[in-house]
Amino acid sequence: MSTLEKIVNKVDGKLFRSVMGLFTSGVTVVTYWADGKESGMTANSFISVSLDPPLVLISVKREGRFNNFVKKGDKYGITFLSDSQQNISSHFGGRYDETLDIPYFYKNDIPLIEGGIGHVVVTTVDIHPAGDHLLYIAEIEYLAPAEQAKPLVFFSGKFKQIEAHSLGFGWFTSGEW
Repeated sequence: MSTLEKIVNKVDGKLFRSVMGLFTSGVTVVTYWADGKESGMTANSFISVSLDPPLVLISVKREGRFNNFVKKGDKYGITFLSDSQQNISSHFGGRYDETLDIPYFYKNDIPLIEGGIGHVVVTTVDIHPAGDHLLYIAEIEYLAPAEQAKPLVFFSGKFKQIEAHSLGFGWFTSGEW
């Protein structure tokens, strides 16, 4: 067995997290109903999958609370956070702040968070096991750009800020979204 094969077959968890952290990602909060109350989780493992049909994917830890409430056929929301919403990301990322008043609004009976730069409501169409996570594939039923603001991004284990240019929605007029 070559040295490269040994490295590929045995990946150090700390090294894995460090290298994967070099991929810059946006930050979302995934919102859903749990026991009749709004609930959510911070997620940066979000990708668009398909245009036809319009599909997205999130990756959720197997032991995550989300898995108890969202099954195939269930809806959930995704808010793309702006750089002014770091406290909301931290709240839903495990640093619960009981004094934080989450500014929810609702589309198709699903909670979303005001102040985000984009909002999506989806219906789960498939759930796939993948290591210590579950991959939720969902079809979009509502989406809209929102605030014209800088996005909240995550890089190398920390929140970062970037300069954002104006939205490229030249084919829409403001009344269409």
